[in-house]
Amino acid sequence: MTFEEIKELVEVLDKSSLASIKITKEDFSIYLNKYGKAAPVAAPVAPAISAPAAAPVSASAVDASEAPVAAPAKGGECIPSPMVGTFYKSPSPDSAAFVKPGDIVKKGQTLAIIEAMKIMNELEAEFDCKILEILADDGQVIEYDTPLFRIEKV
Repeated sequence: MTFEEIKELVEVLDKSSLASIKITKEDFSIYLNKYGKAAPVAAPVAPAISAPAAAPVSASAVDASEAPVAAPAKGGECIPSPMVGTFYKSPSPDSAAFVKPGDIVKKGQTLAIIEAMKIMNELEAEFDCKILEILADDGQVIEYDTPLFRIEKV
């Protein structure tokens, strides 16, 4: 990510009602927090996009390898959004969805795409699991930590 892209991202965050934003692309991750005490942090991460825990991630402790959080109802666990963006169930409008309820997925398998700043970020499974429910709609704008999938570990 270039300095100009980061500068543009800061300006977008400043003008929006969002409190924070996290962008992850390959080996680069940036987390910006508008109201926090700590300065924004850019840190290298693993190539796979991970699902962070439900607790807010401080700017000094970005860890993309945390487990999913408990779902609020119906049982199972929830995979939340690791970033702000637009949620897509499939690679293109005329393609089949990456996963559907009832599917058993393997660790590393793509679950969805989150578009952030014109970058398509693949959301991959952190472990083997069964998809119980897809909680976000195709094309829906999502916030950081928005529940995306209700799953059951296998």
